[in-house]
Amino acid sequence: MAEKTETPTVDEQKKKGMELLNQISRSAIAVIDTVTQRGGFRGEELSTIGNLRDQCTQGVQVVESWKQEEAEAE
Repeated sequence: MAEKTETPTVDEQKKKGMELLNQISRSAIAVIDTVTQRGGFRGEELSTIGNLRDQCTQGVQVVESWKQEEAEAE
């Protein structure tokens, strides 16, 4: 007999997506900061790297706002 698997709800999928966004963003920020401190980027790369770091910071802020909204809704 085939086992029945449950499909995750939209809320569960959103929670997983937010957790993943948070982990990826925080990890990328840590890597960027470490490599920058070690002088691992050339000058012409810095604006691109800075933009990526800013995007990751925005991702963390989105997750933090979402978590706060979820806590207030409970």
